[in-house]
Amino acid sequence: MTAKRFWNITFPILRNKFVLTILVFGVWIVFFDQNNLFDRFSDMNKLKQLEKEKEYYQTKIKDDQQRILELTSDKDDLEKFAREKYLMKKNNEDVFLVVEED
Repeated sequence: MTAKRFWNITFPILRNKFVLTILVFGVWIVFFDQNNLFDRFSDMNKLKQLEKEKEYYQTKIKDDQQRILELTSDKDDLEKFAREKYLMKKNNEDVFLVVEED
């Protein structure tokens, strides 16, 4: 297909006001509109990331609620947790920390 034949076919199509209007509208929507395609894809990726974070935090909340239930129901568990996590001790005890080096 030669260039002259290409322009002979496409130029009359581009002169049609409806085709030209649709073409301009399409370019406007894709590049210049407030909700253009690039921003749309960016927002979709951000939404997927936020949904993953939401799942992570929901599982974290469930785990923490389970841990709170365990700690409030059993005094021995609460004491063990306080000793391990916050290094609490009774008045007549000494606490020794053993640090393992790799």
